[in-house]
Amino acid sequence: MAQNLKRFFTKIRVTPALVIGIIAALVLIGIVFTSFFIVDATEQAVVTRFGKYLKTVGPGLQYKMPFGIDRNYNVPTQVVQTEQFGFQTVTSGITNQYQNGITSESTMLTGDLNIVDVEWIIQYRIVDPAAWLFNVQERTQTIRDISQSVVNMLVGDRAILDVMGSERSAIESQALEQMNENFRQFGLGINVLTVRLQNIVPPAGVQDAFEDVNKAIQDMNRFINEGKEAYNSEIPKAQGEADRQVQVAQGYAIERVNRAQGDIARFNSVYEEYRKSPSVTRERLYIEAMEEIFAAQENSTLIDGQLENVLPVKTLSGGAQ
Repeated sequence: MAQNLKRFFTKIRVTPALVIGIIAALVLIGIVFTSFFIVDATEQAVVTRFGKYLKTVGPGLQYKMPFGIDRNYNVPTQVVQTEQFGFQTVTSGITNQYQNGITSESTMLTGDLNIVDVEWIIQYRIVDPAAWLFNVQERTQTIRDISQSVVNMLVGDRAILDVMGSERSAIESQALEQMNENFRQFGLGINVLTVRLQNIVPPAGVQDAFEDVNKAIQDMNRFINEGKEAYNSEIPKAQGEADRQVQVAQGYAIERVNRAQGDIARFNSVYEEYRKSPSVTRERLYIEAMEEIFAAQENSTLIDGQLENVLPVKTLSGGAQ
């Protein structure tokens, strides 16, 4: 075999043109393999020239200077990354398995000097690939340290029952805001999308007592809600009854005013007739009054005292006609 190779190479005549051709082919292959790179759809690539930042390019087939003059660093800018605190995902899949009880991260002191175990996660996305690569050296550890510092501070400003109950959402929103502010000051190039408190429990020795307290708080909230429900059912009913009474009173007032105005108009008309003919008006009024009196008397008979069958008609002055 060695002799055959030796004969083959001795037959090949090495010329300057052959050497130049081989070198050119090798250079061309090197240019092809070191000048192009692919950026995934979820990535952006940072390109450096002689180690100095040059540009940031998007997804697709990209070109750079060959032979290490330019270098590319692909950064997953569209991927949402997660950091876990107080627990850790051991295996992921259809059923996730977690390792809980990482007390060095989860144990905190509350504002009323109680100890509580807080487990939480943050989700973030890289928004500035160049800042992510060059501004901070220990990126992951910096993220974890700042997150722990912010959550510890927020928990330390509140009582333990507030941390476990009503202030939970407030802690999440304030932690999101403060983490993003700190990361901007460090120039880390990320944006925190979510801060979620997963589990907040008291230490094991006092957990039963805290469960009793939580049950009492739940009962209190239930009674409050029941009272509000009864209030909301009775108040509209009372308001409706009050509105009805007001409308009845207003209708009665309108009726009295209209009746008074009618009496005034009738009196004025009678007065005008009286001015024209006083005696006739007096007689008419007397007869109308007598008709009203005797109409109210049932089963009654009117008899002339002098048997003259003439009913005396008295005038307003007391005389008879």
